[in-house]
Amino acid sequence: MLKQEIEDGQASLADPAFRRDVLRGFEARPRAIPARWFYDRRGSELFEAITDLPEYYPTRTETAILRDCCPEIAEIAGAGRAVVEFGSGSSTKTPILLEAVDPAAYVPIDISGDFLRESSAVLSDAFPGLTVLPVEADFMKPIAFPAQIATTPKLGFFPGSTIGNMIPHASVDLLRAMKASLGDGAMLVIGMDRIKDPLMLEAAYDDAQRVTAAFNLNLLERINRELDGTLPIDKFRHRAIWNDDRARIEMHLEAMAEVAFTIEGRPFAMLPGETIHTENSHKYAPRDARILLRAGGWTPVGEWTDPEGLFAVILAEAQPARSAP
Repeated sequence: MLKQEIEDGQASLADPAFRRDVLRGFEARPRAIPARWFYDRRGSELFEAITDLPEYYPTRTETAILRDCCPEIAEIAGAGRAVVEFGSGSSTKTPILLEAVDPAAYVPIDISGDFLRESSAVLSDAFPGLTVLPVEADFMKPIAFPAQIATTPKLGFFPGSTIGNMIPHASVDLLRAMKASLGDGAMLVIGMDRIKDPLMLEAAYDDAQRVTAAFNLNLLERINRELDGTLPIDKFRHRAIWNDDRARIEMHLEAMAEVAFTIEGRPFAMLPGETIHTENSHKYAPRDARILLRAGGWTPVGEWTDPEGLFAVILAEAQPARSAP
C-alpha cells in the first residue's frame, strides 16, 4: 500500500500539460506528441550533444553566420535593447550576439528550469556587468517579462531553426505572439534552415552515433518515469524521414513488434510498423521564409547565409498592424 501511495504521489507531480498531450497523442490517429516534451534535463543534454555531431550542420553553420553578421545586426538594431532569447537551451550562440549589440539586459526563456539556471549562471559569469533575468516558461504561451525590462526596447533571439519544428500555421501564431510580447519597435533575429539534399537532411537527424535516436527514445523514458508508463523502449526504434511534399524532416518512434503498455493505468497497444510522430523540422526556401515572417507580423530588414546557402539568419522588425495593403 505504501509503495502504491508513493507511486501515486509521484504521478501527481507530472506536468498536467505533459499528461494531457501524451494521452491525447496516443489516443489520436496518427499518434503524435508535441516536440516540446523532448526537453527534460536529459533531453536538453542530449540535444546539446546532437549540436556537436559531424552530421548536424545547422549549429556550426548558424554560428559561423552569426559571427559574421552580428556587427551589422548591432548597427541596424542599435544599442540598449534587452535581448530576449526564446528557448535558450545552453545559450552557446548567445555570447556572439551579446558581445556585438551592447544589450541593456538578457532574458533567456526555457522550459527546462535546471538547464536554464545553469546556463544563465555561466552567462552571468561571462558578462559580469550584464543584467541576466531568466524566465522558466513555455515560449509557446504568453510570457510575463520581468518588470525591469517593461519599457526597454527588445531584440528577440530565436536561433537554431526552432521555428521549423512547428507546422506553418503554428509558426505564424508563434511569430504573432512574439511580436505581441516584445512590443512596439521590437526586432527579431531568427534562424531558418534551408531546403537541401534529402540525404544530407536525413543524416543530420539520424546520426551514425545514434545520439538523435537516444534523444527521440528519451521521450518514452520520460513517459515511463513521469506518467507511470510501461512502454517497452527496446521494442521501438528512431526513424527520420524526408517528407518532400511538406518540405520537412519528420521524426518518428516506430514499433518493431506488437506492443501493449499502460500510461497511468490506461491501456494502449501498437502493431509492428505503427509510429508515434514526435517532431517536424520544416525547411524554407528564401521566399518562403520571408512570407512566413510577414504573415507573423515581421518585416525582414536583413538576411545573411553561408557560402553554400545551407542556412539563413534573418533580422526582422515588428510590422505595424495594417487593415489594407
